Amino acid sequence: MKYIVNGQIILKDRIVNGMALAYTDTVKGVVDMDSVPADADIIDAHGGYVAPGLIDVHIHGYLGKDVCDGDPEGLRTIAGGLVKNGVTGFLPTTMTVDMSVINAALDSVRAVKEESKTWNGSTILGVHAEGPFINPKKKGAQEERFILKPDAGFVKKNADVIKYITLAPEMDEDFAAIREITENTDVVVSMGHTNADYATAYASVDAGVRSTTHLFNAMSALGHRNPGVVGAALTRDVYTELIVDTYHVDKALYPMILKLKGNRLVFITDCLPAGGLPEGEYTLGGQKVFYYGNLCKLEDGTIAGSVLKLNKGVWNVYKNSDAPLWQCVRCASLNPATLLGIRGRKGSLEVGKDADIIITDNEFNVEKTIIGGTVRYEA
Repeated sequence: MKYIVNGQIILKDRIVNGMALAYTDTVKGVVDMDSVPADADIIDAHGGYVAPGLIDVHIHGYLGKDVCDGDPEGLRTIAGGLVKNGVTGFLPTTMTVDMSVINAALDSVRAVKEESKTWNGSTILGVHAEGPFINPKKKGAQEERFILKPDAGFVKKNADVIKYITLAPEMDEDFAAIREITENTDVVVSMGHTNADYATAYASVDAGVRSTTHLFNAMSALGHRNPGVVGAALTRDVYTELIVDTYHVDKALYPMILKLKGNRLVFITDCLPAGGLPEGEYTLGGQKVFYYGNLCKLEDGTIAGSVLKLNKGVWNVYKNSDAPLWQCVRCASLNPATLLGIRGRKGSLEVGKDADIIITDNEFNVEKTIIGGTVRYEA
């Protein structure tokens, strides 16, 4: 048995002080300090936070490596960087690129997914396929020439690695592909890069859509007469991604979104290969990206993802809302785990779950990351 002591333990609904967290490869519970054996294997949190590992369901790259490179070594690099940000599980996210490139990226994930359970990096939980089944009118940083009509067959064929897919529901006639995907796989369908009106977005939820990709960005806007996809996302019981870098969505909206979405809110980074690197010129899916002043843009000025670290995103919301820290952490741990259908073993420090744990300082800077009970990163 191992113990973490002298920490502020962040549970799914509160923060506990003056206790210890007991674990092996799984969480054994929060226990009284006097029950910790004197000769036990102990980690001292030095007054910092002890939290569940973070889960990023939307990330395109890190440290100069792009998921769409289709390179297993690049995935190792990305995972090795993310673990330093407290991310214990992630979905490598593809772009709207040539289908041969997407297939190569999926194969690279297949090649290392099992290995990722034990390497010194964040664990790969599956793939988020962002496109290519999107609307050209809301393509954002995606390339229009590679956009295709929704194809359920492609998703079904690759459902061993694809766990989450972004598509535009209005491009799917009668929601046929959405229905086929949700009825025959466990892949989560998210509406994004979409110009759907409110009625179409609303109806797509009844057809099987369970999430919304990067709320407010690359979707029909909220209007008082035309509520759009944003209106449907905020009023229907679907999960909602939010890029919490304070640029993609103004921090003034954080309190409102938290109140409306609650346990259906999922913090993401939408991080690009430029993440973790100095400002400069990089690429995304073969397109030039210019990273200056914490913003990434294409040559035409379109905002393209972020360089956000997920632990910093959690802190951004905590400092710019009235939400308790445990709720902000939940939006980057238990909520995404629930979205992906893995809350039975991931996402919170509950007895029996995988011992995916992070220890941070008092400003949520990561000092230690533990995955499955083993220390994978130490500052």
